[in-house]
Amino acid sequence: MSMKSQETNMRRISELLGKDLSNIDGEKECGPNGDKKLFLHIGRAFLRALAKDLGLHNATVISNAAGIATSGECCLTGMWGEGGVYVCLSQFAYGGNVLVYRSIRSSRDHKGGCNHFLSYADFSRMSYTELLGGLLALRKEAPYELAA
Repeated sequence: MSMKSQETNMRRISELLGKDLSNIDGEKECGPNGDKKLFLHIGRAFLRALAKDLGLHNATVISNAAGIATSGECCLTGMWGEGGVYVCLSQFAYGGNVLVYRSIRSSRDHKGGCNHFLSYADFSRMSYTELLGGLLALRKEAPYELAA
């Protein structure tokens, strides 16, 4: 995907995350509906293209619709070599954050390094190039130490 397409997708995701994605407005409760379904679809496409732009190997993108009381989530796990990155888009229940990312040692590393958060306001104002820069900074971080 082009940078322009990714910028457009980022704006669409931002717009969707600005809504209450847990509200199904009378639709059936048997799965993601309406804006939630659109968020999960665009989120997966956005993260697949992000993985390519970051130069990740063994990248995996998953989505989880979860229940009717949540937005669901779209997550990316990918490796650069010895280290990698985990990125997750969602309407988190705390602090108005919509994106969390951290360094990881392997694709099965579910603990990873320190969490970094982007609030809805920051994500909405940020350009795609700025997001790439922030995520690529994790590649330069020294491998994190596990607590003894």
